[in-house]
Amino acid sequence: MRARFTFALVLALLGQAALAQSEYLQTFVWRMDDDTFGGLSSMKLNSNGLVFTTLSDRGQGFEGSFVRDENGKISAVSVTNSARLKGVRDKYLNHFRSDVEGITAAPKGGFYASFEGWHRVWYYRKLTAKPVQLSRHSDFRDLQPNSSLEALASDARGTIYTIPERSGKTDRPFPVYRFKAGKWDIPFSVPRRGRFLIAGADIGPDGRLYVLERDFWVLGGFSSRVRRFEIKGDTLENETEVMRSFAGKHDNLEGISVWRDATGLRMTLVSDDNFSRLQRTEIVEYRLPLEP
Repeated sequence: MRARFTFALVLALLGQAALAQSEYLQTFVWRMDDDTFGGLSSMKLNSNGLVFTTLSDRGQGFEGSFVRDENGKISAVSVTNSARLKGVRDKYLNHFRSDVEGITAAPKGGFYASFEGWHRVWYYRKLTAKPVQLSRHSDFRDLQPNSSLEALASDARGTIYTIPERSGKTDRPFPVYRFKAGKWDIPFSVPRRGRFLIAGADIGPDGRLYVLERDFWVLGGFSSRVRRFEIKGDTLENETEVMRSFAGKHDNLEGISVWRDATGLRMTLVSDDNFSRLQRTEIVEYRLPLEP
C-alpha cells in the first residue's frame, strides 16, 4: 500500500506523466587538444550509433566516429573532419549568428541546424557548405535572446520540429514549431513539468519524440530529464518520463540522439561544457525501456 501511494504521489507531482526508467550504461569524457573544441550543444548519430556530427554554440562542427568495445561501450572518439559553419554569403558566422543549439538529419543527406541569437533553422548539405535558409515563423523574432530554438528533430518524411528553451511563463507549455510542406505551424506543445527547461530533442527509429530537459541547482549542479511522446497527427500523446538524473550525476546535457542496436533502443547524450575548466564534455548513454 505504501509503495502504491508513493508511486501515485510521484505521478501527481509529474502532472500524470507515466514512468518507465532507462538503464544507465556509461559516461565517456571526451577531450581534445584543440582550442575550438567545446560547447557542444547538439549531436546526431547514424543508425548504428557509430558515425556522428556535433555542433558547438560557437558555430564549430565536428564529424567522426565512436570506437566501441565488445559490450558496445564507447572507448575512444575519432574526429575525421572539423570546420566552422558558414553563412549564406559564404563567410564564417560571426558570434551573434553562430550559436547553434540543435541538429537533425535531412532525409536526402546533410543536416538542419537551429540557432539562438538570430533565431532560425538552416539546411547544410555538408559541414563546409553554404547553408540554405528556411523561412521563419513570425514568432521567431520575439523569442528570448538566449533561450530560443534549443531543440531540433525531424521524422522519416522530413518534417522538422523545433522547440524553444523557455515558454515565457512557468505555467505555459513549450510551443512546438513544425516545418512541413514549406510552411511553419504550431500543431501541439510540450507540457511544462516542474523547473526543467528544454535542452534538445530527437525522433527515434520508433517514430516517437524524445525531449531532453535540464535543471540547474546552485549547490548540486545539473539535473537532466528525458520525456517521450507519440506524435499522432496534430497531437502529442502517451507522455512518458524515460530518464531523470539527480543533480551532479551528469554535466550540462544538451544534445540527444536515439538509435537502435541489436537489443533495442539506445540514446546518446552530449554535454555542453560552456568552454569552462570547471565543466566537462561528456558522452552519456542509456538503454531505453523496452517498446510496448
